[in-house]
Amino acid sequence: MGFIEIEGMEFYAYHGHYKEEQIVGNMFLIDLKIETDCRKAAESDNIEDAVNYQTAYKIIKEEMKKKSNLLENIAGRIIDALYEKLENMKSVSLKLSKMNPPMGGKIKKVSITMTR
Repeated sequence: MGFIEIEGMEFYAYHGHYKEEQIVGNMFLIDLKIETDCRKAAESDNIEDAVNYQTAYKIIKEEMKKKSNLLENIAGRIIDALYEKLENMKSVSLKLSKMNPPMGGKIKKVSITMTR
């Protein structure tokens, strides 16, 4: 087994509970960790035998374009889409962070991590 990790993906998107957040937008960061069997790809050196992380990024990018109220909803949709469109994933862990959330004080970020 092995892990494919994509760290520090940045997206400007329009998610949030408050109407203003869905108008003004905010910066979001995503870290993705996919557990998979890497043996076949290690032997063949063929992208067809691997979990394609370029495809994973494109899936995440498309899901980030869809407005949501909650981080939980975004993370759940992304994980669902990854399982629907990629093969050979044993588990997925996704950390989604909203930078500078509007909470009435100086806060660097708020995050949710979901694993399936």
